[in-house]
Amino acid sequence: MQLQEKFIIAAKEYSSRMAVYDQATGKDIPYERMLIASLILAKKFGKYKSRYIGIMVPTSAGCMLSILGVLMSGKIPVMINYSTGAGENSIYAQEKCSFKTIITSKKLLEKINCEHVQGMVYLEDIMPSITIVDKLGALFKSKMSAKALCSKVRHGSDDDTSVILFTSGSEKDPKAVQLSHKNINHNLENLPKIIDFSFEDVFAGTLPLFHVFGLTTNFWLPITIGAAIVAHANPLDYKAIVESVKKYKITLLIGTPTFFHGYLKKAQPGDFASIRYSLAGADKLPTKLRMTYLKEHNMDIMEGYGATETSPVVSVNVPNANRPGSIGKPIPNVKVKILDINTDKELPPNSEGKIFVKGDLVSTGYLGDIEETSLHMRDGWYDTGDMGIIDKDGFMWHRGRLKRFVKVAGEMVSLVKVEEVLSKYLPDDVLCCVVDVPNPTKGSDVVAAVATGEFDRKKVLKQMAKELPPIAVPKEFYVVEDIPLMGSGKVAFREVEKICRDMQENGKK
Repeated sequence: MQLQEKFIIAAKEYSSRMAVYDQATGKDIPYERMLIASLILAKKFGKYKSRYIGIMVPTSAGCMLSILGVLMSGKIPVMINYSTGAGENSIYAQEKCSFKTIITSKKLLEKINCEHVQGMVYLEDIMPSITIVDKLGALFKSKMSAKALCSKVRHGSDDDTSVILFTSGSEKDPKAVQLSHKNINHNLENLPKIIDFSFEDVFAGTLPLFHVFGLTTNFWLPITIGAAIVAHANPLDYKAIVESVKKYKITLLIGTPTFFHGYLKKAQPGDFASIRYSLAGADKLPTKLRMTYLKEHNMDIMEGYGATETSPVVSVNVPNANRPGSIGKPIPNVKVKILDINTDKELPPNSEGKIFVKGDLVSTGYLGDIEETSLHMRDGWYDTGDMGIIDKDGFMWHRGRLKRFVKVAGEMVSLVKVEEVLSKYLPDDVLCCVVDVPNPTKGSDVVAAVATGEFDRKKVLKQMAKELPPIAVPKEFYVVEDIPLMGSGKVAFREVEKICRDMQENGKK
């Protein structure tokens, strides 16, 4: 079943229930109105000639309706990252996917100071163009049976592409990941087998929908089961998000460790009382952050693991199968194996190697890039580029991206491991990131970027030295007040590394 069909079935069944509490506009939109609005937009978008339509809109009812409208029109949404370099990202997407039309917002462009790009169409112009005939036509259609309506908006098979998403570009130029309806449906069908999601749940829609983590868990999952979404356009507005948890009695809070770190600074005891599940992914969840939530808010953040190419969830801890520090067991109908980094031989339990994933969740490949597709996807297996372990009980343990291992004095050092140890000894409100800088004799030095210098460096280094070999202990601390983040909430490692190298060359600390 295609994704837009799943939405229609939910919208018909839960027509009077609230679908989106849109914090950007202050409007509460029930499923019945979401269905009518998406049908109106489908008619509008159907007039554009290209197979692809770009969408560059913050997390809101407008973004969600645009995605639904594009799919219902028989076209494919291309989600564009507006958090950094919106203009460049728009042009990059247009060239990569060979299309022109980008649905966006004048308000957004003003806020991020982005110039108009040829092909941009504004929601502010689309809405006034909707006529009474458009509204009556969509209203009439919405009264049809779910089966009849689904037949009108189904376009092709479940193997067809449902969205184009771009990889983060934290290490190299973004790749255009093609995710089919079947890919995303794998998560939608298998996650409820281990987590008891319900139409009565209220999801925090805090993640950007240009990132697969947000698209699947903050949008498709709730919108296809009849649950409500509290949509926040700005994921960094931690105070407003915490307040909305209490106001709307949010039950599902899903995000990155960076965002959970931000919520912690704005939260008071009792603010998270309504939360049934809190799930973290995209980056390693620091033990200290998890323990602080447990101690101060009686909230146990479950850690999971995934990738853009896996739609995204591969594994996750759940209440009845939770091993803190791990990234959980693979979700149902997913195969995972660990291969030796040098020989590609499959390794036994508790052996560290490369993580490979297989199942219907794995992307069909990168658009227009046969070479990268063949490098990462072979015989149905996806090479994640991550290092990890599967223990004897089936729990996965993430050791970091292979590219986040550096060679220091001939030995391999995991920067993720160093970050985990460092965060344990820093003050609770200090964000940190560990990178490497050139060393003419040893190849590289491990250094740390921290958001403030207000802590006892000698004490921290002494504590770290008890857990790490000397070559892994940071040789320097660089104070970077605003550690660069990507829109998904992940640290922009390439940018941090460049800042630290510049500071090294200029002798700054």
